[in-house]
Amino acid sequence: MQEILNIAAYKFVGIDDASMLREDLRSRALSAGLMGTILLAPEGINLFLAGAAEAVRGFLAGLRADERFADLETKESWSATQPFRRMLVKCKREIIRMDHPAIQPAAGRAPGVDALTLKRWLDQGHDDAGKQIVMLDTRNAFEVDEGTFEGAVDWRIDKFTQFPQALEEHREALVGKTVVSFCTGGIRCEKAAILMREEGVADVLQLEGGILKYFETVGGAHYRGDCFVFDGRRALAPDLSARSTHASARAPEDPDLAIKH
Repeated sequence: MQEILNIAAYKFVGIDDASMLREDLRSRALSAGLMGTILLAPEGINLFLAGAAEAVRGFLAGLRADERFADLETKESWSATQPFRRMLVKCKREIIRMDHPAIQPAAGRAPGVDALTLKRWLDQGHDDAGKQIVMLDTRNAFEVDEGTFEGAVDWRIDKFTQFPQALEEHREALVGKTVVSFCTGGIRCEKAAILMREEGVADVLQLEGGILKYFETVGGAHYRGDCFVFDGRRALAPDLSARSTHASARAPEDPDLAIKH
């Protein structure tokens, strides 16, 4: 029976009280019996949590009472067991490390495309302007090997900090096309989309909510394989069920990496 609610969420928003917020969120999460990871940085919040549904939703209600997180959107899935071993709340320089000053919360989000629109584009083979679509996987190579969109471009990076260099090497191949960057839950592909626009790639969109929101909304259309996740489930099928996989032994065990989206 699937009794554990798993949520993934992030938001780029200015945070100048991370240390104080850390103690508050840690206390509330532990009191609710939740496990997972929350990262806080000047650029925003990034979290993966799991627990009883009532406890998770109660924690989210308290978090959204802070006007900075009032519109925080989550991706949901269910599991029979708790996929995390502990509850961590950490303050970091970035909520997803890129080592590039691409994100400025005050400047707004990267433009995006929702799952239903993307499926329609993929069904018809082009966007609404008739342009060729390039699906750009911004995840690490071992994640891509678990599953990805049909025909997706994969630069075989081993960590997200390599993305800026990979972009420099492959940028010309993206010119004149509609590029849709995607990742597990949206955070890496949003940073990637902002960087690509800064570097002169004109038509770039992020997949809103990443693969998890796509699965939640339209299932596995145009996707092959599973979606690697950084917790005890290892990978999710398009119906968001946990599936036994042959995931690479290179998969990180570091709790800081266990929150990647």
